[in-house]
Amino acid sequence: MSERTTRASARPTAAVYAQGSKAWRNALFVIFASCGVPMASIAARIPSISNALSLTTGEVGLLLAGIAVGSVVGLLAAGHLVAIFGSRRTILVAFVTAALALTVASFGIAVLGSFPLSFAGLIVFGSGFATTDVAMNVSGAANERAIGRSIMPIFHAFFSFGTIIGAGAAALAERLHVPLELHMSIVSAVAIVAVLIALRYLRPEAPDTHDADGVEHPKTTFASRLAIWKEPRTILIGLIVLGMAFTEGSSNDWLSYAMVHGHGTDHATGAVVYSVFVAAMTVGRFSGVKLLDTFGRVPVLRGTAILAAVGLLLFIFVDVFWIDVVGAVFWGIGASLGFPVGMSAAADDPQKAAARVSAVATIGYVAFLVGPPLIGFLGNEFGILHGLLLVLGLAALAGLVSFAAREPKPMPVGGDAAKAT
Repeated sequence: MSERTTRASARPTAAVYAQGSKAWRNALFVIFASCGVPMASIAARIPSISNALSLTTGEVGLLLAGIAVGSVVGLLAAGHLVAIFGSRRTILVAFVTAALALTVASFGIAVLGSFPLSFAGLIVFGSGFATTDVAMNVSGAANERAIGRSIMPIFHAFFSFGTIIGAGAAALAERLHVPLELHMSIVSAVAIVAVLIALRYLRPEAPDTHDADGVEHPKTTFASRLAIWKEPRTILIGLIVLGMAFTEGSSNDWLSYAMVHGHGTDHATGAVVYSVFVAAMTVGRFSGVKLLDTFGRVPVLRGTAILAAVGLLLFIFVDVFWIDVVGAVFWGIGASLGFPVGMSAAADDPQKAAARVSAVATIGYVAFLVGPPLIGFLGNEFGILHGLLLVLGLAALAGLVSFAAREPKPMPVGGDAAKAT
């Protein structure tokens, strides 16, 4: 047997590659959920953060922009890091860094009352979180291919499930007057432990020198990864993710704040309504797989964009508590599928998945960069509820360009896929 034949036989076949895919999938469920907990925990306590630092609406937006600035840095680096080191090692370093930085930021806010330290901590948190985001989506797309079903919305449903836990715990912390720094320290420690355990079960995504069937491909280079930005489909998918990331992310930054300062509720009620939003998003993501299998990406994206718009209109213009809650539900379901479907579409070509997911996510994260300060500025000028009209426009944009996410070919569903799910 020749050396070349020996090397080829050592490469993973599709069957071998699929082994352990269920444990891999379950580990990703834990990682996605663990990312949702700290993000929702800090989001639900924004009113308390505003009080601790005596911030105006515009200054809250500026503080939150620290997360966005760090996110853009992380996203620009993430595609290269994943291509070089793989998803597992990238998640390990990036997530632990993000969790520790969140703890530092919470001490800066609640103990030291330092805007600069809080802002710096949130920059590092955003960078680590965004890098983790790209890496876990690349791993999720590889797991989709190993299993043979489009299950990315379920991964993101677990992220939403994590946000439910985080938002619910934050509402309880508000009720019990738990200090912010203690709350965030506990959240960070638990999340780190969960991710470290889950990482043991992650498998390498199909290596970029060969695919799951052992067929050799050229190794991607720095230049080839940058060339992804010249592809029109990449940019259009990025606009889908931009619109829906803004629709989703604006709730993280402003929903509880808008309930308090726009609809006149107390802080705990604002956190509860935010919990309702993330619960609705979770339901939308768990339901999304069947909808996508039945109708395809484009009709589902258009329908959810319309639903998000209806929810926002109710939330913004109707000052009746139960209608606002209904609006939050529609808003949450409408925002639920844009980001995961965009990630799946970006990863259609496994050899370019890391670079495309990074590029699309970078475009999407512009929402997190410009969203907090821009909505904060509009909130100062016109009121926080009217500031959310910007979100309505971007949800419409996502619906208009949804054709770019059309599947290149149906994803096969086999016996192994059914067993794995």
